[in-house]
Amino acid sequence: MKKLAVLFLCLNFLWSFGQEDIKQDFKPSSLNQPGQEYPMVNSQGYVRFKIKAPAADSVSVSLGLGGRGGTKLTKNEEGFWTGTTEGPMDEGFHYYHLTVDGGTFNDPGAKNYYGSVRWESGIEIPAHDQDFYALKDVPHGAVQQILFPSPSTDTSRRAFVYTPPDYHLNTDKAYPVLYLQHGWGEDETAWMNQGKANLIMDNLIAEGKIKPFIIVNTYGMTNEIKWGGIRDFDIKHFQTVLNEELIPYVDSHFRTLDNSENRAMAGLSMGGMETRMITMNKPGLFQYYGLLSGGTYSPDDLKAHDDLKLVFLSAGSKENPERVKQAAKALNDAGIKAVSYVSEGTAHEFLTWRRSLYQMAPLLFN
Repeated sequence: MKKLAVLFLCLNFLWSFGQEDIKQDFKPSSLNQPGQEYPMVNSQGYVRFKIKAPAADSVSVSLGLGGRGGTKLTKNEEGFWTGTTEGPMDEGFHYYHLTVDGGTFNDPGAKNYYGSVRWESGIEIPAHDQDFYALKDVPHGAVQQILFPSPSTDTSRRAFVYTPPDYHLNTDKAYPVLYLQHGWGEDETAWMNQGKANLIMDNLIAEGKIKPFIIVNTYGMTNEIKWGGIRDFDIKHFQTVLNEELIPYVDSHFRTLDNSENRAMAGLSMGGMETRMITMNKPGLFQYYGLLSGGTYSPDDLKAHDDLKLVFLSAGSKENPERVKQAAKALNDAGIKAVSYVSEGTAHEFLTWRRSLYQMAPLLFN
């Protein structure tokens, strides 16, 4: 009994010590609903939640250290459930949801973002390098929604188009185009909302670091298949939409440089898989390829791609960075220009992909 008591005291001390180490400088998340105090984030990346659910018997949050069921909240006498993540979160954007008595709900304090095939709550852990995607006092481009006809799917489909700040000022100028795809469970809103692609572009252009270009995001039809069946995904339907419907529409409705030399395709995660499939099937349609946590190419894959100017491969340091580095080296050794990038301290998440776009954009269309 004495040994158990000593063990209990030691564990309690360690737990208390860890809790005391959490800085109490919590502030409302930048992605909260207007006027909402919770969720909150501190300077170390811990997240604190407060949910009013007086009739609930259990409340937990999917956000937390991986593999242990997220963060379980504790109910007080006023019917509020509160709790803090066990450890700090990775910097950047994260999806999450609540589980209340076995049901899945969004946090009423947070804004919603489309991911995991549903509108999920979102939270932002301030990153040490967040300046590159910050909203600044610089000229801003426009993001507009378009509806383009799609005979192959018998409907009109939606896309979002980013045009640079000078697009409407310099009407004699034509621009290159990057077709940039989202991941599984997401849709065409992901890159501008979660990814802050428009702000990344605005800042790079303002600093004179890139040649201005247009970005197009459309739904990649990724969610027609469940996560476990991704290997069985058939690219032909989206390939038809992209190649035969969207690209011609963009070229006829925007001032684009309508040739493969000024056309790029890239995607994150499953969007990278789609990029790889389409560029393999349609060599010559694009001359710049980007796979962001989305696989790699081998030299044999690209034997028929004579006009290819660049392959960009990236991953988070918590993913498979060596595979990305080795693939880029093999391509360069074979005479194919390739660049690899590893996002330090991140996994399969949006800060990896924000950083990847920031690194890739200056390499395009040069």
